[in-house]
Amino acid sequence: MISSPISNSFTVPSRRDIFSPTRSFLSSPQKQEIQRISCNGMLRRRDLAVKGISTVLCSSLLTEDKPAQGLERLPFKKEGYSFWNWKGNKIHYVEQGTGGPPVILIHGFGASAYHWRYNIPELAKSHKVYALDLLGFGWSDKALVEYDAMIWRDQVTDFLKEIVKEPAVLVGNSLGGFTALIAASELPSDQIQGVVLINSAGQFGDQRKQNQEKDGEDPPLVKYIVQPLKNIFQRIFLGFLFWQAKQPSRIESVLKSVYINSSNVDDYLVDSIMKPAGDPNAGEVYYRLMSRFMSNQSKYTLNSVLQKLTCPLLLLWGDLDPWVGPAKAIRIKEFYPNTSIVNLQAGHCPHDEVPELANEALENWLSSLPQLNSKTQKV
Repeated sequence: MISSPISNSFTVPSRRDIFSPTRSFLSSPQKQEIQRISCNGMLRRRDLAVKGISTVLCSSLLTEDKPAQGLERLPFKKEGYSFWNWKGNKIHYVEQGTGGPPVILIHGFGASAYHWRYNIPELAKSHKVYALDLLGFGWSDKALVEYDAMIWRDQVTDFLKEIVKEPAVLVGNSLGGFTALIAASELPSDQIQGVVLINSAGQFGDQRKQNQEKDGEDPPLVKYIVQPLKNIFQRIFLGFLFWQAKQPSRIESVLKSVYINSSNVDDYLVDSIMKPAGDPNAGEVYYRLMSRFMSNQSKYTLNSVLQKLTCPLLLLWGDLDPWVGPAKAIRIKEFYPNTSIVNLQAGHCPHDEVPELANEALENWLSSLPQLNSKTQKV
């Protein structure tokens, strides 16, 4: 257990039954490097080691291949839970719990608030918990707008102002992680208590290269002939991909490719992804996301966002993720020293694959935040 809110050690209570003697989880040099750098707190960016920034901390958890057992699960409601009108769009969210400082959960690409099914009930025992569907996803409207990271940033910041109405912790997985990060970087420091990234999206970039690309202009041949033809082909191709992607068998296959232990890839999870895909506007939203936002992620880089962040950061990372490897967590930690890392032996969605361990790690980190503790004591 954490001995004090400002302790320089961050540990999760050990469990003998979560270690498997038949598997070697540190078989690769990359994982050994994580343990060496993370747990020794070694930082390479001395210019960021400023006063008041806490030491980077780390804990590592291992788990056997078994499904979540004994955890309460959020009931699946086809009609959704609560809705909020935001700029003329219906936004879906789940709200549970009455005590403690609020925690806002933000899902990844193609998912919804239901992806936090094993986390919401547990966290709600000690916190006010909100799980938000981003515009274009889940039970929120499939608005025909130009999707951009700024849209979701504005959605999250307005949600805090209009619904939550008090300082909170933002927690995001994949695309939701980058959304949480960019929202936190733009909000006043007294409105954000902390940020948790779970195998987050986002890229580090070269600002000089971005400026050169911005200054360049396409020649007439590209602008008036090549680009229009490319757009036509892209629409046809992405239309086929969307039709394929919304098939139940394909959804299950993709999920199993990023869940190392696929026990929690069940009908509940597949239905929560498949149902929103049946919206009449879902295909067009998919096209706009894939052709514009997803192909231009370099416009907003991790380094530019992290430079503006001022609150504590937790990286809750599935080390076996085939999409976002552990090296990214190391680089984020090096760039932003006020960071804690918990390494989980899981894939891209550790909060749903090993929810009992993710919940425990998250609760321990939340309890270590001085702002949250002082607020709880006052209440």
